[in-house]
Amino acid sequence: MEEEGSLLQSLSAGLGREDGLYPTWVVITLAAILIVTIAVDILGNLLVVVSVFKNKNLRKAGNAFVVSLAIADLLVAFYPYPLVLMAIFHDGWVMGYLHCQVSGFLMGISVIGSIFNITGIAINRYCYICHSLKYDKLFSGANTVCYVGLVWALTLLAIVPNLFVESLQYDPRVYSCTFAQSVSALYTIAVVVIHFFLPITIVSYCYLRIWVLVIQVRRRVKPDTQPKIKSHDFWNFLTMFVVFVLFAVCWAPLNFIGFAVAVQPTLGSLIPEWLFTASYFLAYFNSCLNAVVYGAMNHNFRKEYKRIILTLLQLAYRADGD
Repeated sequence: MEEEGSLLQSLSAGLGREDGLYPTWVVITLAAILIVTIAVDILGNLLVVVSVFKNKNLRKAGNAFVVSLAIADLLVAFYPYPLVLMAIFHDGWVMGYLHCQVSGFLMGISVIGSIFNITGIAINRYCYICHSLKYDKLFSGANTVCYVGLVWALTLLAIVPNLFVESLQYDPRVYSCTFAQSVSALYTIAVVVIHFFLPITIVSYCYLRIWVLVIQVRRRVKPDTQPKIKSHDFWNFLTMFVVFVLFAVCWAPLNFIGFAVAVQPTLGSLIPEWLFTASYFLAYFNSCLNAVVYGAMNHNFRKEYKRIILTLLQLAYRADGD
């Protein structure tokens, strides 16, 4: 009984000390959100990758970016997020400088890789629907591999400057080694514009053009006329559009806060700590959403998810039987 009481006291102390930055219930909530995010991120995105490789209906040029996006999300689930969770339990960073830098670097690669892949998906959908006659040539197998390679090359190019301006630092407000917005106002503005506003503008343009075409087609098509946009193509587009909207919603608060403080530093003291922390964990939560969206809105993904899970359950049952 004494050992059990000691364990509970230790856990309580690790999750939220009275002299800590946040009350215990807030720290427990943040830990719970991150645990759910890690679990769904790993399970969901592994299902995405396996589904695309196993289902011939999913092995399309556009889904190369979907797999690439899943890999970007998995990067944070396997290393940075567990370290953040450890920092939450210890009420501080205990892993040393090297792990801090690697964790922050991988987080940067993940978020930039995500928005660049989402941009690639939007351009792919735009070409497929609005320029269908040129699509097969533009997105041949070899070209698509090159485009995905370009996405990751640009991602690395975008994150490398952080190593030279020493912007990757531990922030106790979010228990994370991450991009320190206070290092340089000009650099922060450049990061937000290039890594968020510019890609969001490109994606918005692509999807706006698609929506215009969809509305035009639906208005002028008669019941006995074959529409130009097939039902499954529309749902594939809508799925990727939802992925984009969720990313924008989850990451916009953090980017707007960083941009506003960089432009007007006096705003930094006016932004509540809870809002800053909430914006970070909302952004973290986004990494587990895409796989859920695919399963909810795409029949082929949903069918493959079920097939993979049933296969795993059967293997587990046989292993227990042996």
